[in-house]
Amino acid sequence: MVPTDKAPFTLRRATGTLAEGAAKLAKDIGGTSVEAVLAQGNRTAIRRGAAAALGKMNPKPVEWYAFDIKDEDTPDWYPQGLTCGEDSGQSGVPVFVASWYFKPEPPVVERGIRATFLSPSTFKYQHALFVEATPDGNYKAINIHAGGIAWHGDLIYVADTSHGLRVFDTNHLLDLRTAQNDLGDPTLLGRHDGKFHAFGYRYLLPQVDSWQLVTKGAIFSFVSIDRSTTPHTLISGEYLETDPNGRVARWDLDMTGVPRDCYVMGQKKIQGALSSGGTWYLSQAADSHTNGKLLVWKNNTLTARPFPIGNEDLTLQGGRLWSVTEFRNMRIVYGVNL
Repeated sequence: MVPTDKAPFTLRRATGTLAEGAAKLAKDIGGTSVEAVLAQGNRTAIRRGAAAALGKMNPKPVEWYAFDIKDEDTPDWYPQGLTCGEDSGQSGVPVFVASWYFKPEPPVVERGIRATFLSPSTFKYQHALFVEATPDGNYKAINIHAGGIAWHGDLIYVADTSHGLRVFDTNHLLDLRTAQNDLGDPTLLGRHDGKFHAFGYRYLLPQVDSWQLVTKGAIFSFVSIDRSTTPHTLISGEYLETDPNGRVARWDLDMTGVPRDCYVMGQKKIQGALSSGGTWYLSQAADSHTNGKLLVWKNNTLTARPFPIGNEDLTLQGGRLWSVTEFRNMRIVYGVNL
């Protein structure tokens, strides 16, 4: 982890009409809470399922949860980011939140990105669709990779690869059931004929803000939170396929856009990075058949530990490091000891 110029990661706030659109949509539909979404969980995770994701990992994770059969097998949606209630500091219940991006095969319509709220207590989970709302109260899909997600206070930050960070507010977590008796047409998104439609999803999460790069060039591949710093810091950095010179930056929260610091990681294929107590953790991917690695940089020493196949973004909960895997029928949320 070598310090480097932080200027390329400088961001500017670009709210535009996002907050206005989200507020209008919240007024017209009606809000709910994370706790209520979990209580209404319509899918059940499988404790220690999808063990193929572990590959040759030894020792195995302390705990892991697979998604249900439909979400494991879908060729359309791929999990990427992971955050948790401890990142937020305000969640009333234990919860993981994963981001997914839609990878449609034509002629299927683009559906954007979604969040999964998963309870490690009940194993129940529920999806919510991220949307971009307009001041007239309409809304559309957000077509990005969503490679990372981080939750601090009420705000959820989602990585937007070449642009910066999109921001969502859990105070605007919306329930279509409060506005109408059904979920509308599962093939439509937005307002049509006086009704709300969300491709069959019950819950919406509209974007409220945006932080965009001042100058193009830096890549936002993942996001995480370090609550061991004062103030807390937001972390994002670069996945580079063959180049070990990917960078990672940290911003003080509340955001001003100017990074606190920036480092060259010296490793290729980094899918997630997290700092805590002066130690850096890097999630290094391999391929769809090979175990990844957890790289730990502590006291100027780098060590490598085994990780599952398809390892992605990182978060901390319950004194453990957690991540999510992306490949079909090998999709798990898993935790290892620090």
